[in-house]
Amino acid sequence: MTVLVTGAAGFIGFHVAEALLARGESVIGLDDLNPYYDVRLKEARLDRLRPNPEFVFYQVDVSDRHAVAPVLERHKDMTEIVHLAAQAGVRHSLVDPYSYVQSNVMGHLVMLEAARQLPALRHFVYASTSSVYGSNQDLPFRETDRVDAPVSLYAATKRADELMSHAYAHLFGLRQTGLRFFTVYGPWGRPDMAYFSFARAIVAGEPISLYDGGRLKRDFTYIDDIVDGVVGCMAHPPEAAVPARVLNIGNHRGEEVRELVALLEHALGRSAIVRSVPRPPMDVEETFADVEAIGALTGYRPRTSLAEGIPRFVAWFRGWNGTA
Repeated sequence: MTVLVTGAAGFIGFHVAEALLARGESVIGLDDLNPYYDVRLKEARLDRLRPNPEFVFYQVDVSDRHAVAPVLERHKDMTEIVHLAAQAGVRHSLVDPYSYVQSNVMGHLVMLEAARQLPALRHFVYASTSSVYGSNQDLPFRETDRVDAPVSLYAATKRADELMSHAYAHLFGLRQTGLRFFTVYGPWGRPDMAYFSFARAIVAGEPISLYDGGRLKRDFTYIDDIVDGVVGCMAHPPEAAVPARVLNIGNHRGEEVRELVALLEHALGRSAIVRSVPRPPMDVEETFADVEAIGALTGYRPRTSLAEGIPRFVAWFRGWNGTA
């Protein structure tokens, strides 16, 4: 099996590529190594993948169709695409909205066009987000819920991706699975995520800002569980009669952010300096994934609690923090 993984230097993409290589698959990795966060972290992830002879990497912006085309020409035997490349970060979409439309919408279109040109392709798996549920108050979030009222541009671009995928499935029979990720965390994670930035601030003795005193709840999902879900879905493409679907992939529980902070404090051996600030309009009160559909399809069951996952992150963070 030859798998194209976009965003291979990113948090989830790196872990998925590593898992596929460990299974003996061939992986073609794409990433533009953009400087949204420390490129050294992205390079360090790639350094763990490059020694494997079954890994080939191209520094390519997936929204640039002229740069993507030669890669496809060299690797026409691709059987699966796992499209994870995107401009991430809900708040950054207020700073640079154009990059979100370019990376997330145009990039998704380019990969859809690429996918339908590959004769051996069996399945196109792509990253969506729990953010598409917007300010939905009906918990847990289910795939059948309405998702037509996003509260951030990031969410709007990801919902646009889902709609484009539905159109390509209808028009070309392209079998696709969109995965709505819920607050992924763990070793080799993104520095812009709350748990990572909180850890840095606690170590540095700097204050952290908690929205509404940390009472917001998130469905924190450990990276190993995410990888299990992604790889499991790859093996189960949709039926030809209904070639497009979306699935939640989360931990099936909402936990308060202040509990996350308490676990970081314990693992780091230091107390946080906490400031309570009002919740911004793009942040929802709670996320909580219904994972029945992905469980029925693949046997997916999240195994890692927040109390287990945070110490694992901190063990990695202590080593990385000294070099970043």
